[in-house]
Amino acid sequence: MSQKKLVKDLMKKLDKLESEREKLIDKLSKALDKLEKKEEKKAATKKPSSKKVATKKVTAKKVVRKKPAVKKVPAKKVVSTEPSITPA
Repeated sequence: MSQKKLVKDLMKKLDKLESEREKLIDKLSKALDKLEKKEEKKAATKKPSSKKVATKKVTAKKVVRKKPAVKKVPAKKVVSTEPSITPA
């Protein structure tokens, strides 16, 4: 085959591939539109009150108990009644 024929055939194949590509892009866009419409319908039929709102957990503060004031009393010395014997 001559180069002209090869170029012509390749151009035809290229055109065919480009048209197939365009068809596929159109199909995908239509399918995407359908999905978006379905999601919109689902969102419209859902109750708005059913949505859960993220709530912040509040930690309970610990209450510090105050200790009653204790008066310090000096310790009394214990006096023994027995005489202590010291070894000499």
